[in-house]
Amino acid sequence: MWRLISGWGTVVAFALFGGDLLSKSVLEKGPLEALLFVWILGAILWCAFGVVTEADHLAEMLGEPLGTLILTLSIVVIEVMLISAVMLGGGGSPTVGRDTMFAVMMIVLNGVVGLSLVVGGIRHHTQDYSLEGATAYLSVIIPLATIALILPSVTQSTSDGTLTTTQAILFSIATAVLYVIFLIVQTSRHRDLFTLSDDDGHVREEVSPGTIARHTILLLANVLVIVLLAKRLDKVVTHGIDDLGLPVALTGFLIALIIFTPEGVSALKAAYRNQLQRTVNLCLGACLSTVGLTLPAVLTIGLITGRDVLLGVDPTGIVLISLTLVLSIVTFSGPRTTVLEGAVHLLVFFVYVVLIFSP
Repeated sequence: MWRLISGWGTVVAFALFGGDLLSKSVLEKGPLEALLFVWILGAILWCAFGVVTEADHLAEMLGEPLGTLILTLSIVVIEVMLISAVMLGGGGSPTVGRDTMFAVMMIVLNGVVGLSLVVGGIRHHTQDYSLEGATAYLSVIIPLATIALILPSVTQSTSDGTLTTTQAILFSIATAVLYVIFLIVQTSRHRDLFTLSDDDGHVREEVSPGTIARHTILLLANVLVIVLLAKRLDKVVTHGIDDLGLPVALTGFLIALIIFTPEGVSALKAAYRNQLQRTVNLCLGACLSTVGLTLPAVLTIGLITGRDVLLGVDPTGIVLISLTLVLSIVTFSGPRTTVLEGAVHLLVFFVYVVLIFSP
């Protein structure tokens, strides 16, 4: 309850006094700008953890993989809202969608996966998961990531990493259709591929329509706070990045970090409890949902508003994406994982962070 009071209190404060709080004279004062950033970021993060909490309750009642699917879809909705706020804001950054999708891949597939495998490996030595489920995730992530982030860099219709209108429409439809097919496979026909028989060592929460409705309403209330504060955060972050001369790609990295920190914490907790299957569902599901839903959303916004959407990454990004996908295939090529795979993923994540500031 305190989380929602704090979040909605922040929303009301900026709705009433946002013009004064975010005025140019205030933002040009370093300490006040930093205080506003901490305030808005704190409210968004706290409500993001609220989303995870409510989604976890729903996961307990509905079981896998529906539980983690609800969480990943909620997080991706928030991500799309934040990207939209930046794209439609004063700066109108054409690369924010690309930078965010790229950052999600690096943070989730290298940072969160790597740290989870290290934590789980140290505590449990080796951990089991459904190999068929991980393979299914990767079989969809690989083509979608290639279409979204690599293909626009090498197409001949345009020369700046964008897509033509025809390409944007057809790729959006194809991406969305493939994602829907995966959801049908995951939640009905082959649901057993994404679960382990011994995943749950505890009694699930009691399932009732009223309980499900209550947690769903609380989840949506937390999501709405984040959506309403997204534009405020963008204004502060954009001004700070421009003022300090930081790389533009840092905006996408911050969006991905803000949105997936709570989910990353859930993945780490699951690995610590020797529930690696939940970690795999969270991480690979988050990556898949991001590419499968964010790409059509970003392209649609660009088509409706007439704004350019730059998707293709540079050669360095192509190398990192290729390395990450190959490494993920190797990591999830056997039924068990160890600390070694986690350490290698963390190394790639470290290289990615260094290259943000020193490309």
